[in-house]
Amino acid sequence: MSGSAHSTRKVLVGDVSIGGGSPVRVQSMTNTPTVDVTATLEQVRELAFAGAEMVRIAVPDAESAAALPAIVAGAPVPLVADIQFDADLALASLDAGVAKLRLNPGNLRRPGLVAGIAREASARGVPIRVGANSGSVPGDLRQRFGGPGPECLWEAARRQIQILEDSGFHDIVVSLKSSSPRVTIDANRIAAAECDYPLHLGVTEAGTTVTGGIRSASALAVLLEEGTGDTIRVSLSADPVREVHAGWAILASLGLRERGPTIISCPTCARARLDVAALAEQVESMISTLSGVFSIAIMGCEVNGPGEAREADLAVIGTPTGLMLFRDGRVVEKLDLPEGQVANGPRSVHLTDHLKTLLEGEIRKLTGHEEV
Repeated sequence: MSGSAHSTRKVLVGDVSIGGGSPVRVQSMTNTPTVDVTATLEQVRELAFAGAEMVRIAVPDAESAAALPAIVAGAPVPLVADIQFDADLALASLDAGVAKLRLNPGNLRRPGLVAGIAREASARGVPIRVGANSGSVPGDLRQRFGGPGPECLWEAARRQIQILEDSGFHDIVVSLKSSSPRVTIDANRIAAAECDYPLHLGVTEAGTTVTGGIRSASALAVLLEEGTGDTIRVSLSADPVREVHAGWAILASLGLRERGPTIISCPTCARARLDVAALAEQVESMISTLSGVFSIAIMGCEVNGPGEAREADLAVIGTPTGLMLFRDGRVVEKLDLPEGQVANGPRSVHLTDHLKTLLEGEIRKLTGHEEV
């Protein structure tokens, strides 16, 4: 990692540590109705299986708060209650046993209410995330700073941090999120310079899977490479499991953490001897639920294929007569295609039953006896 790391204090969320030299944690948020205990617990478990190390749940009303004890009891990871506007919901969430609270200084800023929450959280050893978003900063700060820029976001968070500190509360996590990656970067740089609390990173309202993933990665990669950031959420208008996969992909791309397999595939050109895009998507879907750390290269021809095959754990490479399957850089199978399919240009080579069986067998060798 280049740059100097932002040294932060350690905060415990249940049995998961944030900051203080802990790994950068990946989290997400449910989008099921919290009152639906069965659906919410099912999604929490799906997110945990995908790699979420804590899961945030919206608590919009008393009925949702009443559902929390059952959800907390069945959750395999620590739960964070997301509180907006209503301090009583924060207190009810603490009674339900959540491992962390998220408070928004834009809509819960009366000092007495925040101080009361801090006392109850302190008694239970529950940390509080001060989460300032560009869409909900206090009106006076928006006017003072001419909009929700980096300084505005930090001042909104700083106000609530001060209330917590004045209450003797220091188990704090801070997040400064904007829909602008540039503002997100600059706001978190300010926070890193001004405090030693762990920072939760994310671009809020980032967008759909592709657009939101790109915009999130553009901000998070800059900050993480600078050593800033202790936990992340990639906010997407999509199945939240995709947020978890995207978060791990960002960390793995920066060499910070690894979880699950990686697909390496070429962008294709006129030399491609197989349908790389289709085959790569099929293989990626096949391995999407696996947690073992390994790489599979899907390469269209013999130009870069052999080189990638030497570096990947498994590789499928197009050849003039068909394709070859490599493991650890060595050919384990050659599959010749009928002569009529060996014309120049991409061919519709998909994940046939035979190739799928071969790949599944090789993956089991890599991962032990994991189901594929």
